Amino acid sequence: MTVNLTETGLNKIVNNFDLFYIDIWGVLHNGITLNKDAVDVLSKLDELGKEYVLLTNAPRPNLDVIKFLNKLGLDDKKSSKVYTSGQGSLNYLNNKKKGVKFFHLGPDRDFSLFNNFSSLKQDKIDNADYLLCTGLFDDKEDLDFYKNLLTPFPEKEMVCTNPDLIVDRGEVREYCAGSVAKIHEKIGGKVKYFGKPYPMVYLQSSNPENKKVLCIGDNLNTDIKGANMQNFESLLILNGIHKKEKYSELKKLFEKYEVDVNYIQENLKW
Repeated sequence: MTVNLTETGLNKIVNNFDLFYIDIWGVLHNGITLNKDAVDVLSKLDELGKEYVLLTNAPRPNLDVIKFLNKLGLDDKKSSKVYTSGQGSLNYLNNKKKGVKFFHLGPDRDFSLFNNFSSLKQDKIDNADYLLCTGLFDDKEDLDFYKNLLTPFPEKEMVCTNPDLIVDRGEVREYCAGSVAKIHEKIGGKVKYFGKPYPMVYLQSSNPENKKVLCIGDNLNTDIKGANMQNFESLLILNGIHKKEKYSELKKLFEKYEVDVNYIQENLKW
């Protein structure tokens, strides 16, 4: 049974949990402004001494996202809890791909992810040993472009730094790295994912062992599916990726994504 916390607030269940994995984009902000109620939730968790991680599928190091949140107005104490899929993938690349040439699929703003090994970046896929996908090129929003680009290279492993398929920047919907990775898989390519819903990012960012865990997010395919995969409880924020779905359609939506949702709330609020 899914419990609606929209009227009662998170405070009704907060003492049932020791650790909270809280999504950032779609929960804490919409890409443009902070959700003040969600920030208040973080303050309440701090007051109670609750452990939480601001866990995000962002293809950038932790520090970049921390700076962005600070710019939006989030204080240092709260922003210090950030852990990104980009940081997890960067740790992997530093350990497993040293000296290995790559081709980058993604916007120029993601350059900081591979700044320390930029000399290995290749201008042509033919010369690369693997593919590093952080998103879509700035001027190439058509997914067919990536299908045509990748089809000749199914043998090249792809490292995907953000499993999200889509994200909403304000009212504008954009494709993410996960959409490109799915294309690579469809042509027979192998993809190594870093971020939700895959287990490693939860273990990298905190220690959930012997703790009662609640995952809070707006994405059924990553936040909620990740919670299900780790046997954690989940809270779906309705006013995010799935905000155009009606309440009466939620059951069908959950069945479509093959997920179980413990709690729902319109926006994260105490």
